[in-house]
Amino acid sequence: MKIRKAVITAAGKDQRTLPLQKLVDLDGVPKSALQIIIEEAVHAGAEEICLIVHPGDEEAFRAAAGDHAARISFVAQTEPRGYGQALFCARQFVGAEPFLHLVSDHLCISDTAQRCGQQLVAVAEAEACAVSAVQATRESQLAHFGAVGGRRVPQKRRLYEIETVVEKPTPTYAEQQLIVPGLRAGHYLCFFGMHILTPAVMDLLAEEIAAAGEHDLIQLSPALAALAGRERYLAFEIAGARYNLGVKYGLLTAQLALALSGADRDDVLVQLLELLARQKHA
Repeated sequence: MKIRKAVITAAGKDQRTLPLQKLVDLDGVPKSALQIIIEEAVHAGAEEICLIVHPGDEEAFRAAAGDHAARISFVAQTEPRGYGQALFCARQFVGAEPFLHLVSDHLCISDTAQRCGQQLVAVAEAEACAVSAVQATRESQLAHFGAVGGRRVPQKRRLYEIETVVEKPTPTYAEQQLIVPGLRAGHYLCFFGMHILTPAVMDLLAEEIAAAGEHDLIQLSPALAALAGRERYLAFEIAGARYNLGVKYGLLTAQLALALSGADRDDVLVQLLELLARQKHA
């Protein structure tokens, strides 16, 4: 299994503006959130990138992509029918190849010298199957993420065989159905916003679309749940953290995380201490 294509979904209501926001990256260079996400895909080995956008947004996203615009193919999601349908728009681009999938409203920062995308691709290529990145997530955050249930793969660190996929489960459901042995109490394996998927997911989305009503939203989680029953599908607990730009203070939190992990860390710490000192005496 060789991963050389990536698909980034950016057609959702919030996704139309969040990826265009400027942040200062780990290297100290101001970039759009989109450019940071594209660079994650490129460092993971992606040679071709498909960006799913709302009709008419192509030029804004091409500008936000910076030097990487030449490697991007744009596909417009002409009907707002949900995340799953947005991903399905890339079916022709994907063809018969496995691909890296990223969402445009999440940034990730690795805890190691190997980037998050590189970690995931390495696992997928070694295991030769679909793999979704996950992170142990507090129960209070379940409303923001899809979650998985399953069991640990014997003698494989941070690797799980997926049995169940549920979109934004309630804490009660998670406690009953999504307990994974070994996780801290009150924590569940939630999606990281990064997947290696096989072309089979496109077939499953096609089946979901065919069975849906004309105006029904098409979600990705049911297709991923079906994928677990069709072929080997793993979850890998990334050594890193993801930051959801779409939540309250999401952009601020992501910027702080980038700053405190990046080249300007010492300067940022000094400024934060000065700010805290001023607030203390205000």
